[in-house]
Parts: sequence; structure tokens; C-alpha cells
Amino acid sequence: MGFALLGTSGSCVSVRNSHHWNPKFQSFTLKGRFAVGFNLAKKFRAYNKLARFPLCKSEFVDFEERTSPNEVRKEIEQCYELIHRLGRGVVYLGSSRMGPDHPHYSQTQELAREIANLLDCTTWTGAGPGLMDAAIKGAQDAGKAVGGFKIGKEAGEWTSSNFHPYLPSETYLTCRFFSARKHGLVDAAVRSSNSDKTAVVALPGGVGTLDEMFEILALIQLERIGSELPVPFIVMNYDSFYAKLLDFLDDCEHWGTVSKGEVSSLWKICNTNSDALAYLAEFYSLPFPDKGTHETEMRSTARQL
Repeated sequence: MGFALLGTSGSCVSVRNSHHWNPKFQSFTLKGRFAVGFNLAKKFRAYNKLARFPLCKSEFVDFEERTSPNEVRKEIEQCYELIHRLGRGVVYLGSSRMGPDHPHYSQTQELAREIANLLDCTTWTGAGPGLMDAAIKGAQDAGKAVGGFKIGKEAGEWTSSNFHPYLPSETYLTCRFFSARKHGLVDAAVRSSNSDKTAVVALPGGVGTLDEMFEILALIQLERIGSELPVPFIVMNYDSFYAKLLDFLDDCEHWGTVSKGEVSSLWKICNTNSDALAYLAEFYSLPFPDKGTHETEMRSTARQL
């Protein structure tokens, strides 16, 4: 069956007594043309009646339901169940490419150990290599709970297995969907009561880390999270790693794309682990030694490790 159709973008097409079930239509306008192709649902074949299909660009006709929305929803529910079982805590975002030979790896391991001891909470990561692995090991050094949301591809490479090399299987979830993984990482940091001690810690990282950082930053900015119970958001600016990004955000203030002081009010920039620990201790009104004493203790502990 073939035919031509002329009409507006709101026109309808009638199909009668057709034996071809993969029709395609083209609509021409003064500004251009667009095509619509679809498969007719099987139930239409049983009827010898008029079938009408709007071609309006603003409408979307889905003849065969996609399965992915249900699968994503189920995976998000699994993330929430894992968080409910292990408890909310500190979420670490960071590079999967900085391995044990990188100085930021050892700094992250020390930071995660100290924060786990300070807040006595679960440590959450993307359960991948690099700085995520350092945060996991730091929390384990402190003897605290660890949870994770793993994904199949990290550092630009597909992992050889969906299983974590040393975490117990009941403490992490291997996600198929990035959207579900992000839901999990956000929910793990949301405070549901005054007794919850959570935080987001953004470590040095690349595109994936920046994506996660700014998504959470936007949620805080729009008061979708942290409006009633604020969540501390810390950016670890090791060796001035984020200096140029911060300069760019200053430029955004100059151009008027963000309000003056808006971004700086949403997160805390920390150059050292002691800065971050002191900030969290103050935020949650916890006892914490002075900066000089604590740095000496951390260096001593690092040498012992």
C-alpha cells in the first residue's frame, strides 16, 4: 500500500483494509518535512475498521510498550532496599583511573577512614576502581560498613566481571542503568532524620565525576534534596585539582549565569583532609582535635599503614 498525504502537522491519516502492517508517512510543510514510521499493533489486524493516527509533532504514539521503564524502576527499588539495609552515609564521587600509585589514592583512603570514624556511618561509592576503591578500603580500615552501586564500564573499559573483587555480594548492587545508579548515590546521602550523618565528597575525577557532582549540586540548588535537613557537600581540591573549574564558576558569576556567591554557598571547598574533617565536625557538632594535632596524628597513622 502506498499513498501521499498533504496536510498540516495536526492532520490524521486513515488506513482501511490494508494487508501491509509497516506503513510509513511523510508530511511536508513550508519549513520542511518529517516522517513517521510505526508497526501497527496486532489487535488492529482483527478489525476491518478505520484506524486513525495523529501526525502532530507534539503527540507521541507508542504502539508497543517499552520494557526498560519497568526495569529501571525495579533497579531503583533494589538500590533503595540496599540503602535501607546498610544505612545512609557518606557518598564518594571520584576518578576510577587514579590507582594505588597515585598520591590522591592514599589521601582518599586516609580521608575515608577518618570520616567513617568521625561520623560512624556507611561509606558509599560506585564500587569501581581508582579513588572509589581507595574510599572503600579506608572505610574497611575503620571497620565500618561499606555499600556500593557498581556499573559495567569504568575508566573507559568494560569490566571483566559484574562482581566486585572483594566486597561481599550483599553489600553492593551491579546496576545495568546509570539512572538507577545515580538514584542510589543520591538517596544514600539524603538525611531522613536529625540523627543521620551523611555527606557528599567529590574527589578529583573526570567526566563521570563532574556529571555526578553537578547533578547533585543542581538538586541541592533547587532544594530537591537537603531543603529540610542540609547535606554537606565537600569538594576535595587536592593539589588545586579543581582550581580552573572554580575559576570558571567565578566567570559564570561575572556573566550572570549564576548569582554571586550562589555556588559557594552550596558546597565547601577543602584543600586537605583536615579541612574536610574539621568542616564535618563543625557541621554535626562533633568533637574534633585542632588542625595541627590532627595532621600529626594522620601522618603517624599513614606511616604505620
